[in-house]
Amino acid sequence: FTPIDNLGIRGKSANTNVNTQLMLCFHSFNLREFKFAQTLIFAIEEINNNTQLLPGVSLGYKIYDSCSSIALTILSGMALMNGYEETLIKKKENIFDILCIFFLQISHFATCACLSNRNIYPSFFRTIPSDYYQSRALVQLVKHFGWTWVGMVRSRSDYGNNGIAAFEEAAKQEGICIEYSEAIFKTDPQDQFLKTVEVIKKGTARVVLAFIALGDFVPLLKVISQHNITGIQWVGSESWITSRTLAETKEYSFLSGAVGFAIANAKLVGLREFLVNVHRDQEPNNELLKEFWETAFHCSFRNSGSGGCTGSERLAELQNEYTDVSELRIANKVYTAVYAIAHTLHNILKDIKSSTKIKIMDLSSQVLEYIGGVKFTIKTGEEIFFDASGDPVARYDLVNWQPVQDGSLQFKNVGFYDSSLPSEQHLQVNQEHVLWAGDSGQLPVSVCSESCPPGTRKAVQKGRPVCCYDCIPCGEGEISNGTDSSDCFPCDLEYWSNESKDRCVLKVIEFLSYTEIMGMVLCIFSFIGLLLTIIVSLLFYLHKETPIVRANNSELSFLLLFSLTLCFLCSLTFIGRPTEWSCMLRHTAFGITFVLCISCILGKTIVVLMAFKATLPGSNVMKWFGPLQQQLSVVFLTLIQMIICVLWLTISPPFPYMNLSYYRERIILECNVGSALGFWAVLGYTGLLSILCFVLAFLARKLPDNFNEAKFITFSMLIFCAVWLTFIPAYVSSPGKFTVAVEIFAILASSFGLLFCIFSPKCYIILLKPEKNTKKQMMGKSSPKTL
Repeated sequence: FTPIDNLGIRGKSANTNVNTQLMLCFHSFNLREFKFAQTLIFAIEEINNNTQLLPGVSLGYKIYDSCSSIALTILSGMALMNGYEETLIKKKENIFDILCIFFLQISHFATCACLSNRNIYPSFFRTIPSDYYQSRALVQLVKHFGWTWVGMVRSRSDYGNNGIAAFEEAAKQEGICIEYSEAIFKTDPQDQFLKTVEVIKKGTARVVLAFIALGDFVPLLKVISQHNITGIQWVGSESWITSRTLAETKEYSFLSGAVGFAIANAKLVGLREFLVNVHRDQEPNNELLKEFWETAFHCSFRNSGSGGCTGSERLAELQNEYTDVSELRIANKVYTAVYAIAHTLHNILKDIKSSTKIKIMDLSSQVLEYIGGVKFTIKTGEEIFFDASGDPVARYDLVNWQPVQDGSLQFKNVGFYDSSLPSEQHLQVNQEHVLWAGDSGQLPVSVCSESCPPGTRKAVQKGRPVCCYDCIPCGEGEISNGTDSSDCFPCDLEYWSNESKDRCVLKVIEFLSYTEIMGMVLCIFSFIGLLLTIIVSLLFYLHKETPIVRANNSELSFLLLFSLTLCFLCSLTFIGRPTEWSCMLRHTAFGITFVLCISCILGKTIVVLMAFKATLPGSNVMKWFGPLQQQLSVVFLTLIQMIICVLWLTISPPFPYMNLSYYRERIILECNVGSALGFWAVLGYTGLLSILCFVLAFLARKLPDNFNEAKFITFSMLIFCAVWLTFIPAYVSSPGKFTVAVEIFAILASSFGLLFCIFSPKCYIILLKPEKNTKKQMMGKSSPKTL
């Protein structure tokens, strides 16, 4: 019973009888719809008794039954429109009856979003929210509970089709996927319902959204109950989620745990008293009241005996859908619609009387503006107004079906949706009070694919919805720190992914340290070289007056030993964490100490050559290269290297550098040479002196044995040059800390070569052949030999 009502107005008098016309049809009597009609009458009588609203004016009504038929709905609407002419003839003297020329529609139950189109339905208003909001509310609900894989059943009507279309549009934006969408209608053959049930059974979605009219849902529920389908989490639309008939039917107990949005409930004071005071005797000729009475008390006025209606039955003693006022969700919208019309009329009449804003002839074109701008508060405390589309603010209660002891189900409010609040507060859920479907009572999980844990990314399965995906581990150096990440993100240059690929951690900083084996080994060899050099120095100092020490300028020998000590110590500056000072020290110390060392050897080589020349008759060459000149030459050659180093440190000095390019997973902390020109100038100058020294020593290799220190210098410089020539390619190609290790090895190898080749023969004579350590032996001559 869907009432199509027409409200007329007349001047108030002492007798405010209202004109009631009823159009009846033959179908099962619906107590809920009859209660809606009685709520309309209740509101009208309440307004007529209100001296503040429409003073001096009474409202009347006509009610037609649509009989749940589209054809009869159209017929009822036409009957209403055709009745206007008769009303005008009877009440021609009353200027207010001209309002009836304009056909205005205010619905309490039509939720289709399509009705918000003002181009097609300019005169349509409603007090129930549009499905546009309900669809989005359902999407927010599904998202809130983490359901991304849902099945859908809808009515094959504007209600179901438009509602699901709006849901799909919003769901797509939130990453929610639809496994299937089945459409049914109450007049479908049984095969269609069986097909829909098979789709539900075979589906993997554990959540099913039923955006379906109550009349279409009941035939499907019957088939589902016959197939014993359980474990489905049902999500319902407002059309059936508060249906007392479904909740009290024990065969539908599988709906336990269902959640959905219902129109916000309200309490209408005085309505129950009004409903239970309805009696057939008030209008004996009203066939509708007679049919209602027979349905409510399961009796018949045609029977005078057992099972017959006596008229003495009392509605107050009944407990049914008609007398129950705990669920006035839709009835409140009927009540609100009547008040919306009343307040609109009140504003129009006030402006007509003031004659300032409205003219009688322009009234029909301005009614829409008046009702669109109406704003009032009803006695429930709710503020009522319409937006530009003729829709009210969307307010829903979130309802959960929970079982009671008698096996039926009750409705429990577990939240709400209010579109007037900020977007992040639209949906409020009291989740701990929700009772879920299934035996576990736990929040159901409905996903096509399990969530991808941190450290992985989603890869959509080919040909399937975006909710169906595989979890692919992130690559090296990439992370995902949340579940269901659509992509992995690279770490910053100084970071690397941890083992689980869910967090970026600082890369391991690699450098040659004292604590690792390689560093320890190199340190040991450095100290061994240092110790040997000190021992040789001590040995030479103890035998400084012997001919073998004094020969070939003992000062240069001691200076050479000192420079070798610095060379061994210099290698230690290459070990440890590079700092600004250590980077500058290691390269400059290396360059200066080795030039000092080579300068001493060069001086000794020249001394050998000069000494041989000095033995020739008439030669005075030694006076031009005596001890002072030898020492000055060493100072001069070393000073050149020092100037190069000072320029290098001034223009572009070495500095600590994090090499991020060689290894992806770790950082090589090394010393950047700064100016490449300065670095290679230091090495080049050292190499130039080494080659010069080698050439001179090679030329002196055939001098008499007793004077021939040059051949040992030749061997030492041969080793020195060989080491540093192999150093260059090894240095360039060695990775990370091995570059430093190669450089230290070259320093140690060349230092040991110089130490052993130059000083071991003299130490041998001092320690093992002291008889040869005499001036006579040193001044003796022998025939030249080749190397």
